[in-house]
Amino acid sequence: MKRTLLNLALGLAVGFGVHFTYYRLHQPAPIDTLDGQLAWMRTELQLNDAQFARIKEIHQASGPHLRAIAAQLAGLQAEFRAFEHSRRTTDQVDFLEFARYVELRRHVSNESQDSTQRLVLAATEVMTPEQRQRYIRLVAAVEAPAPLLVN
Repeated sequence: MKRTLLNLALGLAVGFGVHFTYYRLHQPAPIDTLDGQLAWMRTELQLNDAQFARIKEIHQASGPHLRAIAAQLAGLQAEFRAFEHSRRTTDQVDFLEFARYVELRRHVSNESQDSTQRLVLAATEVMTPEQRQRYIRLVAAVEAPAPLLVN
């Protein structure tokens, strides 16, 4: 009886171990990183090695500029929260300062959109017409203009 229970417990432990190991090894790459996004692109668009290498190079080259824009947008978001807090606590608004903020936000948003479009166009130059068409459809499906003011 002991031997049967031991075999059963051992079998269950090995089964669970194999199950979790299999799914851990076959888990898709996270898409919140550049490598994960590029792996997704490679699979989704069926890129060959040369295309993948060139697209990875393009993304890595544009990364610092896009991160700088993202940092600017985050700073502007914090500035907007400060405006909102000031408006709610003092019930006053510095309209000149707010107009400067809106203009700066518009400028940074336009720069972000232009940089993203340049990145997409550079990536499409590496692709075949079929890949390009699919990529443009995918990008257009998720692309949405950034709102001017966000709470």
